Amino acid sequence: MQKDIFTGKKIILGVTGCIAAYKSAYLIRDLIKRGAEVRVIMTPSAAEFISPLTLSTLSKNQVIINTFPAHQPGGQNLTTWHIDYAIWADIMIIAPATVNTVAKISYGFADNALTTLVLALRSPLLIAPAADVDMYENKITQENLVRLEKFGHYVVHSERGELASGLSGKGRLAENEKIIDAAEIILSGYKKDLSGKKILVTAGPTYEDIDPVRFIGNRSSGKMGYQIAKAAFLRGADVTLISGPSHEKIYEEIKLKKIRSAAEMKKAVESEIKFNEALIMSAAVADYTPANVSPKKIKKEEKLSSIKLNETEDILASIEKNGKIIAGFALETDNELKNASKKLKSKNLDLIVLNSLKDKHSGFETDSNKVTVIHSSGKKIEFALQSKFQAANRILSELLKVKK
Repeated sequence: MQKDIFTGKKIILGVTGCIAAYKSAYLIRDLIKRGAEVRVIMTPSAAEFISPLTLSTLSKNQVIINTFPAHQPGGQNLTTWHIDYAIWADIMIIAPATVNTVAKISYGFADNALTTLVLALRSPLLIAPAADVDMYENKITQENLVRLEKFGHYVVHSERGELASGLSGKGRLAENEKIIDAAEIILSGYKKDLSGKKILVTAGPTYEDIDPVRFIGNRSSGKMGYQIAKAAFLRGADVTLISGPSHEKIYEEIKLKKIRSAAEMKKAVESEIKFNEALIMSAAVADYTPANVSPKKIKKEEKLSSIKLNETEDILASIEKNGKIIAGFALETDNELKNASKKLKSKNLDLIVLNSLKDKHSGFETDSNKVTVIHSSGKKIEFALQSKFQAANRILSELLKVKK
């Protein structure tokens, strides 16, 4: 399996002065678990919210707070640390970033150690702002965030929720998982190349009810589809996710429609596809559904020996494509390429993603996948076993190559 993108990466974590600063401790822990080396730089006000000793202990590196050393004789510094750090880093993450720090960076201020480092930085910069709702939604703050994005910096915008003030609204620091996912996008070399595009993704299994207790289902967890939706969003797309039953979590900005059965999936796809440019059909939709659903639990004494099944309607074959880009999935156990290519042609797809249950750690209920993407032209691209998030990005990059 391909190694984690964070392995050996050098990350500077900037922490600024707001209540969400405590979350930086968990961010350090999660980055180090992924194999990264982390160095921390704090603003003086951040040290009022979380101890530098805590972050130094977690990162196993010194924490820089002041531009000038306090205890060097004559204020002498042995190195130009801000230049050294700026050259050292593969990426800098500022989380949380106060509106004050956002404003300073937006206009090139360098009045503390953190903002001085940002101006010298050679690596990409990821900024995750946090503030109370009125401060965050202030027109000046929003304009500053737009300016940062225009300069090429990556902003992971705040989320909605209950805030420290007791108010509720937008301003809460994005979840660490999303910040790390965005950092992975950047470190993998991807840009917001899906900006302005609307993408519909399906995920998970469908459950076909036998009675109020039992159903016919499959082993799909929804992991692949959810990772595609997340990756598409982080690369700038407006994403709608139609999901069968799944324990996976999705970003709040992604429109989520939950369904249960193949019939509900079909109805949802038909309803949403007209608003989207592309459909990625990664859901494992049932081929058969019980002909009769009992309104009451079937008792054991009734000795149910068989269930009459009806074939479900083929969603990909039935939808009106109208120039949309359509990608399907094929999970095969034998004659993989032949069967996938047949499905590609019969359903008039632009591309199909093949995964095989023969590959260890690939397919259902795993966090990794080994896929082959087949284009309608016949071109085949096989990717090595990798995380489903990385596989999702590979699939999206292939989708971008489709010309309509």
